[in-house]
Amino acid sequence: MNSQQPIQNHPISTGATYAGAGVSIEAGESAVELMKPFTERTKRPEVLGGIGGFASLYKLPVGKYREPVLASSSDGVGTKSAIAQAMDIHDTIGIDLVAMVVDDLVACGAEPLFLQDYIACGSLNPQRIASIVSGIAEGCVRSGCALVGGETAEHPGLMQANDYDLAATAVGIVEADAILGPDRVRPGDVVIAMAASGVHSNGYSMVRHVLLEIARLSLEGYVEEFGRTLGEELLEPTRIYALDCLALARDTEVHAYAHITGGGLANNLARVIPKGLVARLDRRTWTPPPVFGFVSSHGRVERPEMETAFNMGVGMVAVVAPDDVDRAQAILTARHVPSWVLGSIETADQTGDADVRAFLEGDHPRF
Repeated sequence: MNSQQPIQNHPISTGATYAGAGVSIEAGESAVELMKPFTERTKRPEVLGGIGGFASLYKLPVGKYREPVLASSSDGVGTKSAIAQAMDIHDTIGIDLVAMVVDDLVACGAEPLFLQDYIACGSLNPQRIASIVSGIAEGCVRSGCALVGGETAEHPGLMQANDYDLAATAVGIVEADAILGPDRVRPGDVVIAMAASGVHSNGYSMVRHVLLEIARLSLEGYVEEFGRTLGEELLEPTRIYALDCLALARDTEVHAYAHITGGGLANNLARVIPKGLVARLDRRTWTPPPVFGFVSSHGRVERPEMETAFNMGVGMVAVVAPDDVDRAQAILTARHVPSWVLGSIETADQTGDADVRAFLEGDHPRF
């Protein structure tokens, strides 16, 4: 005997619509129109057409290269977007998005060519989406990268109305014989640190847990150490190093870059240190920005945890030939990127742990 109940038919008085399900085609079209002036700012001569087609077209300048290799990278901004949403400030989070992607590309020596974004939201607010895209466009301008298109998706029922999340993919190009990485790193190379602008876009789950849940601080509260509100400090955009790194690689002997993101300084630098070598880094060479001490003290977060969750003030690292250290720092200074000698590459101690390829030694001053 079949115990299943028959499906009941409940006719409705009017026809169902997409808008009634929470998706507005008109809002999407309005958002696209509002985006266009921002995307035009990023246009490179290789870009064919504009926003609105089914696919983006980019004429690859293969004649400029002897043996071109394409590089690609995808990333997002993590839970930093929750701070932007809580503050109702949306025109900088796109800079973070671009930084996370293009600075991964340049780590292998690739010039960023073009980027596509993906924005998912609970309810499509055209002005908010346009504000986000204005930041993405600004990030692309700062990195010399064209914003060629993307997707804005409305997900009612899956996300709250004011929630959104961001992701992007970028493509770059590099000569095959100019690819940077661990195979170029040698004993005696010098590790140069480039200063971060703040927390950047990693560790925000820890930041929110410590400052908003444990300490119960207000994002609108003024913090003397920062000279601004907590929310403004946490929304400081990620520094974009792409053009600086390309200039450095063009004019000095750079062997590797490490973009310092999730996992921290030692773990990310270890990715470009070959077996048999080790990077010895000295904490005494810099003082982390106040925001890191602020998080550490409010959450009683131990140093190993801090150094795994955060960049601690170092956003990018260059491994350069010893004869080019002064020139490299002069170039970075001229480009307004604070830098310092962080450590050096040595032959690994055969009695030590062969799997540990980057060490932090000493203590930060005043941290």
